[in-house]
Formats: sequence, structure tokens, C-alpha cells
Amino acid sequence: MNDGRSLILNRIREALRDNPAPHPHTSHSQAEAETHTGGHPQRDWLPKVGETLSEQIDLFSTISAGLKTEVHRVANLAAARERFLALSKENGWKKIGSHQHTDVDFLLTGCTLPIVRTDLGYTISDLESCDVGLTACEVLVAQTGGILVSVESSGGRALSVLPPHHVVIARTSQMVPDLTASFQHVKNKYGNNFPSFMSFITGPSRTGDIERILVLGAHGPKRLSVLLVDQE
Repeated sequence: MNDGRSLILNRIREALRDNPAPHPHTSHSQAEAETHTGGHPQRDWLPKVGETLSEQIDLFSTISAGLKTEVHRVANLAAARERFLALSKENGWKKIGSHQHTDVDFLLTGCTLPIVRTDLGYTISDLESCDVGLTACEVLVAQTGGILVSVESSGGRALSVLPPHHVVIARTSQMVPDLTASFQHVKNKYGNNFPSFMSFITGPSRTGDIERILVLGAHGPKRLSVLLVDQE
């Protein structure tokens, strides 16, 4: 059995031990019958987004909690660094994966652990052995609790996927109300030169394919934390 398949199966076994109860399931037809009141049916499924930044942050935090994303709102980068170092100590991290970014570099100031920087060259096995991947992001999406990452903003394709804990550093100014606004951000920032990789992350990796039992971390990080900084 190859190493990749063994890793996935081991994560499923671990998650089944931690999450023995099946999660609730509502069919598409049931949900549409209960919530569709006219207009575009997909929009009826999504929560309404407030106009103010405060309302959008509250909505993002609420939806993130339901997705099992841990949101740590802090006043400034110094407080974010303290929280990151506290998470490191609490979880017994031994190696960190990261990339070059102003806020990411600030969080790692004073950190004595080995660091694998994906933009300076690395091996898959070295990155896979990291306990956490620390990245920046493009935007946070209030309406879905999603985090938009790209190859440009998040240290390549693998950093947000391989380590079992993904930590995202973001500013409140990166909050956008919905998916339409997130795509507009990308268009404004990159024009026609889109990044080769973009992805929306909505909570830690999960699957319910096996007997409708929710499994976290089957094919990606088991934990997702957002350090949300109020400071511009």
C-alpha cells in the first residue's frame, strides 16, 4: 500500500474513533422545499449578509463555528503572535510550515522551532512532517465562512493541505460579504493574470461518505484556525 493511501486510511480510522455518531443529514429536495421562497434557489440557501463590517465579521464567526473553524479575533499583530505561540505550546508543535509574507514572518518572530518555507524549496516529506501550516490568504467570505487562498497568497499549493493543522493570518479589512465580492477582489488584484491555483476553504477537511459519519481530516488538515487581526 502506498504512503498516501495509508495516510488517508489512518486519518479515517483516527477520526472514526473521535467522532462515532453520525451527523444530521437533510436532502437537497427537503432543504429546497423548506427554504425556497422564490428567486434564485441557491441564494435562498445562504444567510443574509449585513452591510457593516461588524455584521460581516459576526456572520463569518458564526458560520465558522458551525464548520468547526476556530476563529481567534485579536487586536493587533502582537496579540496574534502571542496567540500563535500559545497554540504552538498547547499543541506541542515541533515543526512549522510557512511562506514568506509580512504578517506570517511577524508571527514567527521569536519562534525557535524548525521552519519549512515552501517558497525557498522543500521536499514533500519534510512539509508533510510539519505539525502546522501557517499561511496568509486572499479574503475571508462572510456569507459562507470560506477562506480564499491562492498559490500567490498562501505559499503554493501544498502548504494549506499537507500539515494536519492549518493556521491562517488575516486582517478584518480582508473580509468580503459574499462569493461575488471575492471574485471581484481577485479580478481587481490580478487582472487577466490569475494565479494558477485558487481554492475556497470552508472548515477543516471532512467527509461523510462512509455511513454518513462525519470524518475530519480524511484528506487534508484536521484543524483550521483563523487569527483575525483588527489592526489595518
